[in-house]
Amino acid sequence: MVLALGVVYAVIGVVTLTLVLLHSGKGGGLSDMFGGGLSGAAAGSTQMERNLDRLTVLFGLIFGIMTLVLAFAINA
Repeated sequence: MVLALGVVYAVIGVVTLTLVLLHSGKGGGLSDMFGGGLSGAAAGSTQMERNLDRLTVLFGLIFGIMTLVLAFAINA
């Protein structure tokens, strides 16, 4: 059980890391490489950026919950 939770935890961690890296920051991010770079006022207002924000928050929450579940599973 702990092994399966550990594998799911690792996969969620990699997905979360990838989603965070896809965000464009002040200097641009990996999303610029894939055509996601926008200029000034339009940055962050597209549907794709909003969905990326939502997915990042969702996977961040799942990652946090999985951290607690895995900690309780190891200590049980």
